[in-house]
Parts: sequence; structure tokens; C-alpha cells
Amino acid sequence: MTADIRTGEPFRLAGPPALSRTTTVRDEAVRKDPARLDELWRRGKVLLLDRTGRTPVTDDATTLLLRDAASIQAERPEEASLLGEQGDVAYWSVPAAEPMRPDPVVPPNAWGLWPGAVSEAGEQWHDLRGVGALLNDTDAGLLTAAVALANWHARARYCAKCAHPVTRTCAGWATKCTGCDREEYPRTDPAVIVLIRDDEDEYVLLARQPIWPPDRYSVLAGFVEAGESLEACVEREMEEEVGAKVSDIRYLGSQPWPFPRSIMIAFAAQADRTADVHLAEGEIEDARWFTKTEIRTAFEAGGAGEGVGTGLILPGPTSIAHHMLRAWAGQ
Repeated sequence: MTADIRTGEPFRLAGPPALSRTTTVRDEAVRKDPARLDELWRRGKVLLLDRTGRTPVTDDATTLLLRDAASIQAERPEEASLLGEQGDVAYWSVPAAEPMRPDPVVPPNAWGLWPGAVSEAGEQWHDLRGVGALLNDTDAGLLTAAVALANWHARARYCAKCAHPVTRTCAGWATKCTGCDREEYPRTDPAVIVLIRDDEDEYVLLARQPIWPPDRYSVLAGFVEAGESLEACVEREMEEEVGAKVSDIRYLGSQPWPFPRSIMIAFAAQADRTADVHLAEGEIEDARWFTKTEIRTAFEAGGAGEGVGTGLILPGPTSIAHHMLRAWAGQ
């Protein structure tokens, strides 16, 4: 639900963020059962993922184009990752190297910063940032898990203890060192993302990075440091990035963000709108307070990047920031 403006009830996310949606079952015991895995492969569906994180989708970018596992390979490949099960179907991801046509393709309602491509076979291939919010709950969860595992494996090819190469185990959910037998599992880096509002709940503090397109603003975020609580991170990061001393810190929700391996943990907080804003050099180009009316106007403009043409471009629907701002603005 969103905020009840009449009663002053604290706003909440209206539902799970785009990349938090999932319907498949993950089963650790199954991952350790080779015979069971071979059976699941034979009747499985496969998500192909190229090295840039793109996968084939329908022309309207709302559905994954999955392959029958038997059409990929009769026996289960070593690099296949089990994403989950639903009913009688097991879902897998496998690396792919598909020839692409030279011209990029932008998925519907996407930012256009991460264009897709069309394969020589005529299929559209898009990445998670571009189509994550367009997919149904099952497909969004599958692609999120596939990208997370692929990014982990790409960065964990050697043992952190002895530097020998590792091999994949547990259907892609672990690795084992070929030198010292050390096991390693996927890691997630926690980051806080914070909607800062004023004391009267009429303004929100947004900021922009130097590398972003003109007029794009979002809520603030930062990584949790070692030995730090989430609440302490909210206080530290907000003061470091914009000089805001926040209070009334309240949890909103979370969303995986596998770029390369984060989970975004969302909070609302309060700050004094009359206090000076101090920008973190090199990180924040600008930060300013926006009214609810300005946020609503940007959302109502819609388009590829909410608010194009209004002078304020807000995060697209794949990001949890989008859902935070919509909830606060009562959209």
C-alpha cells in the first residue's frame, strides 16, 4: 500500500519490487543429488545468457524464450545452473554465444542505456536492466537468478585461499578448488538505498551522479561497510554523500541487484530541509529537494525513463528506487 495522505499513515511499497518477484522453488538438497539433476535436465527448460547478460525474449519483451534442455545437449553440461523448479518443470541457465546483427534494439519502456540486439535468427536479446520490470513474476525471478550466478562465476574463477582454478558444483551454486578443495558459495554485497523526506513529508531529497544522463535524479544509496549495521550505514552514507543528518529510519523492503552482486535494502528517513547540502566530491554532481507535485508530474509523463520532457527523469521500474518514489508520492 502507499501512504494515506489523510491519516498520515507511513507510506509502504505497494508490492514487491520488479526483481524481487519469483515463483520457482529453490532446493539445496536437489543441487547435491547428481542423479536427480540429470533427470531434471532431461525435462528442463533453459535460459540462454550471453556474456553481456542478454537473453532471448519475445518481441514485446514480456516473456523469456526458453529452450528445451534436450535441444541444447543430451547430457547436463557442467556449466548449467539450476535456477529452480515449478510444478514438473526445472529451469536452468546456460552460457550462450549467439551471433548478433549490428544494430542495437531498445526494449519497450526501457531507459535505452542498455540496448539489446537481434540475433541472426531474428530473436530479440535483452538484459535484466532493460526488461526486468516487463517480465512476469516467474521470468523476472529466473533472469535475476541467472544473471546473479553468471556474474559471480565470472568473478570467482580462482580460489581465494590458494589461487588455484575452481570447478562448479551443486548445479552452479558452489565452486570447489582444484588445489585445496575449499568450497565457495555466491556472495551478495548489501547496500542501503534511502528515500529522505522533510519533516512535513512534502519534499524528497534526490541526487545525481556525474555520469548520469541530464536531468536524471534518484534517491541515495551506499554500500554497507564491514562490521556496520544497516541503520548505521544509512546515517553514515547520507551524511557522506549530501551532508544530511537523518532520523526516523524505517525499513521499506529489498531487491536483488546483481550488477554485479548487490542486494538493495530500502529505507525511508527524515532530514531538515533547511540545512545546507554538501556534495560528496566526485560522487554526487547535484542534490536538491523536490516536491510531491514534481515527482507526480514526472511519473505522469511516463516514457522511457519516467519524466522525460519534464526536466526531471526518475529511475525506471526495474529499480527499487522507482517503487520507493511512487509509494511516497502516492502514485
